[in-house]
Amino acid sequence: MKNLRSVFKHRFGPVAIVFLLVTGISFLTRVVLMIKSWPNLELSVTKFPGIFLVGFFYDCVVACFFSIPVALYCWLMKDSWYQKKWNRVPLFILFFFIVFILVVNAGAEIVFWDEFNVRFNFIAVDYLIYTTEVIGNIMESYNIPLIMTAVVVAVAGLLFLLRKKLYASQSVSMRFLKRSIFFLGFAILTSMAYFLVNNRFKEISGNNYVNELSGNGIYEFGSAFWNNQIEYTKFYTVNDNKKNFAILREMLAQPNATFTSNPLSIERTIRPDSPEHRWNVVMISVESLSGSYLKHFGNPENFTPYLDSLIPHSLFFENFYASGTRTVRGLEALSLAIPPTPGQSIVRRPNNENMFTMGNVLKGKGYDVHYVYGGNSFFDNMGYFFSHSGYDVIDQRDIPKERIHHTTAWGVADEDAFSILLDECDKSFNNQQPFFNHLMTVSNHRPYTFPDGRIDIPSASQSIAGAVKYTDYAINKFLMDAKSKPWFNNTLFVIVSDHCSRSAGKTDLPVNRYHIPCFIYAPALVKPVLEEKFTSQIDLVPTILGLMNLRYQSKFLGYDIYKTPAANQRLFISTYQDMGYVKNDTLVILSPQKKISSFKIDFATGAATKVIGNQRLTDEAIAWYQGASYLFDNNGYKNK
Repeated sequence: MKNLRSVFKHRFGPVAIVFLLVTGISFLTRVVLMIKSWPNLELSVTKFPGIFLVGFFYDCVVACFFSIPVALYCWLMKDSWYQKKWNRVPLFILFFFIVFILVVNAGAEIVFWDEFNVRFNFIAVDYLIYTTEVIGNIMESYNIPLIMTAVVVAVAGLLFLLRKKLYASQSVSMRFLKRSIFFLGFAILTSMAYFLVNNRFKEISGNNYVNELSGNGIYEFGSAFWNNQIEYTKFYTVNDNKKNFAILREMLAQPNATFTSNPLSIERTIRPDSPEHRWNVVMISVESLSGSYLKHFGNPENFTPYLDSLIPHSLFFENFYASGTRTVRGLEALSLAIPPTPGQSIVRRPNNENMFTMGNVLKGKGYDVHYVYGGNSFFDNMGYFFSHSGYDVIDQRDIPKERIHHTTAWGVADEDAFSILLDECDKSFNNQQPFFNHLMTVSNHRPYTFPDGRIDIPSASQSIAGAVKYTDYAINKFLMDAKSKPWFNNTLFVIVSDHCSRSAGKTDLPVNRYHIPCFIYAPALVKPVLEEKFTSQIDLVPTILGLMNLRYQSKFLGYDIYKTPAANQRLFISTYQDMGYVKNDTLVILSPQKKISSFKIDFATGAATKVIGNQRLTDEAIAWYQGASYLFDNNGYKNK
């Protein structure tokens, strides 16, 4: 204890206090998250201490970064000034901000964990960028005055307890040269923490909850911020491009497709054997609609009574899987039909103009093409992407105020967006133009509120169940209204989720957390079928165009499931770093640092057992993901 007191009396004692604060608050946060996750941990004797030892390592790394301004102050402040009583004021202010950030972060991590079951990641980075929607969402969802009062009280209490230790260093004199030696040592340690540490050190278990708890949320946030775009060839295992494209051409081959002569291209002419159908298409991508929400898939709570009733009348995909865990990943798959590439979605990347999208294909066929969003399409760069790739964008700003029944930070109620969608369909029909309209819902977002009187769950409950059931109501209302329209019988209504509401599980890529519903409803055009083929989200666009018998020049990496051999069925599931390839019951994961892992998987539970990799499957996984990255990086996915 005496030695500990002497540490605080050192000129750089405040740095030690920062380490104490960071590691202490991080330890308590880890304990809370562990309690919340206890049923999923499956802890062994070795893993339990491992969580805290590895976690302590990351906490110390974060403490190095938090200590930088304090260490600079202790180094540069001359002795005669540092020992003055007024020097307590800047020290107190500096520590107030540090403690405030740490306390707010602890609370935010717990809330984030409740929703996503992971530490901060690229989702949190996106939330920081789009502050209008996120701050509005927080203000609507939580009692902010009460929370901030509690935070300030907690910060003041901690500073009061530490006040004597904080000011103890003022009694010690240290010459500038000696201070410089100490600061140099600190700078070397912090530089090592920055350049030599990465967020893969925490992977001590096959259980993803254990790995997440072993990390540090602030470190994970920083890692996601700096790695939002990841160069495939630098961080992942690569094969020869010619080999990759030979595999892709083999797997994309179908009887009505003819490839170009370029060996590093998947461009091909699709020639149907019967006349084209000039059907209209309305695609509704539903926010966070997990397959597990449907009664058809075993949910007992009747979240989706209308959608469940629609299944016997639709082409319904029993085994349909999302590509990723974010809306922009879903929109990427549902417009570009491309596997996810490491880092950020193409929707949010530079050089994403004039991409080869479903919108551009149908626009070239004379269709009216719209992307309709009930919020501000600036969010996630949706407006820019779609407006520069064949779509006319309509968002909240285009909806008259008298047509709006309810708003949240994310946008208008779904029924209000659907009413505008109905208008656009009418306009195109009256102008004698076929149309393709893609609408993205917003209501299944915290605070989960909606207009009252629509469903049997009050809006004030702010429950996921209410939000999902309200969207189900809004889709029902839209289709009932559409049935009275002259264009109804010539329209494909496609209802598909963008991603699941939760993506975390015991494994890195739990396949059951990517299972989403997909309907193609067109009573006069498409025979109702329960389609059991395993279908990736990127295959939906080519399959729709195949049902329409469209002739076009395709660059899609997805394929028409009805023109492709059953042996070629495969799925793509991903986070922003881990790229998963599923075929039969095997999952191949490509990860940074050129790491490759293979697992036998259980589609029902998401459980995964590590196995020795199959070289052919590994080569296929590399071909799809490296090929997709190559095409995007070399403008091979542009609409020409």
